[in-house]
Amino acid sequence: MKRSKKENLFNSYVFLLGRILFASIFLIKSVEHFSPDLIAHAKSLGVPLASFSVPFSAILAFVGGLSILLGYKVKIGAWLLVIFLVPVTFMMHKFWDGANLFSSGMQHYCFWKNISMAGAALMLTHFGSGPFSLDKK
Repeated sequence: MKRSKKENLFNSYVFLLGRILFASIFLIKSVEHFSPDLIAHAKSLGVPLASFSVPFSAILAFVGGLSILLGYKVKIGAWLLVIFLVPVTFMMHKFWDGANLFSSGMQHYCFWKNISMAGAALMLTHFGSGPFSLDKK
């Protein structure tokens, strides 16, 4: 079924809005990965080489998020986010090790939030930047 020009334009803006919203968490939260407190927390959870790996993960998250926001090399940016999300999810959000009910519940939420974001990133590795992107210019 052929779509109208108006419907295609609407879908283009929706895709752009989705990219902006998806990228925003990585751009905003990546700054926290340079915090000594977060590095110490990661170290306490057994993250190997935390003083290197936590800031390095921030760079992956920021570059991947910026790529998706701008629509430039989105497939590569999305893979950077998958590379960021998988180890972070399993190292930092071990809900099964929760010391108390609240902590376990929050880690459970964060774990599944990250899994869903990895799913969205994997979709972008397939579909790419969509309209209104630097890749389309």
